[in-house]
Amino acid sequence: MKCSIAPKSAVENATKQNPPLPNYLAHLAITPALQQQLRQWLNEDLGRGDLSAAALVGCSGEAHWLAKQAGVFCGGSLAKTIFHCLDPNLKIQLLVNDGDAITAGQRLLEIEGAATAMVAAERTALNLAMRLSGIATATAALVNQLEGTGVRLADTRKTSPGLRILEKYACRCGGGCNHRLGLDDAAMLKENHLAWAGGIHNAITAIRANAPWPARVIVEAETAEEAKASITAGADGILLDEFSVAELQQLVPQLRSLALERGSPVLLEASGINPEQLRAYASSGIDLISSSAPCTRSSWLDLSMRFNTNKG
Repeated sequence: MKCSIAPKSAVENATKQNPPLPNYLAHLAITPALQQQLRQWLNEDLGRGDLSAAALVGCSGEAHWLAKQAGVFCGGSLAKTIFHCLDPNLKIQLLVNDGDAITAGQRLLEIEGAATAMVAAERTALNLAMRLSGIATATAALVNQLEGTGVRLADTRKTSPGLRILEKYACRCGGGCNHRLGLDDAAMLKENHLAWAGGIHNAITAIRANAPWPARVIVEAETAEEAKASITAGADGILLDEFSVAELQQLVPQLRSLALERGSPVLLEASGINPEQLRAYASSGIDLISSSAPCTRSSWLDLSMRFNTNKG
């Protein structure tokens, strides 16, 4: 069973001709590997056992999650899995879907059952949902800047170790698309690759000879000359790093013309830009903007769990 998040690179998925599913349809497969990871995080908090559990023996009750600020929710199915790791008999009802916009004071899920399990799993489940909801909320804010432009927002590999699949899922819930999940998803040639390989043509030729045929090759270009040479050498995508809007407005038509001459399209991506200037960059004619900001600069979304207890 394989996680269904971003099975292909952004070079294939981020085209205007093949738009993504709406963010509210973003899907995360709860695989055995993911279940094991969630159990490990739960065990990190439990240690040798919850010392407060003795005060809750025989108690049952109801609880709910409450949003303390507006944003985009992410992590409901993960929270449900975490709670069921401790007690599969807990009754859990998700009131909103991952990717839904939520308001302050809104109920997000309801839980009923043994108090010991609810209290012990509370922090792990909330921490994860707050982190992922923060990323989804920050992604949605950037995606909103691009509304109507036809330009997609992609994430990057700047993710927390161990959390990449989940943080990239949160990006999808916020309306973004996933760039490479890892080094095996697509080949991206950067400055050092090009220098050590002896140039763009040599690097691309070596990759074509060794990679599976569907693999895409992206070149990170820091100058207009590198970008043009990359298209001539057969790159599928060009990552235009730290170019100004004016530079892109002049360069993009030239790159499109070169791609037309060679007979195959190229995906043009801008990166290394100020997140507050997304709409200006979108006007240059690029296809994709990649940003690490939703993962590296976002705050956790404030959520809490409220209890109603009854002595069993």
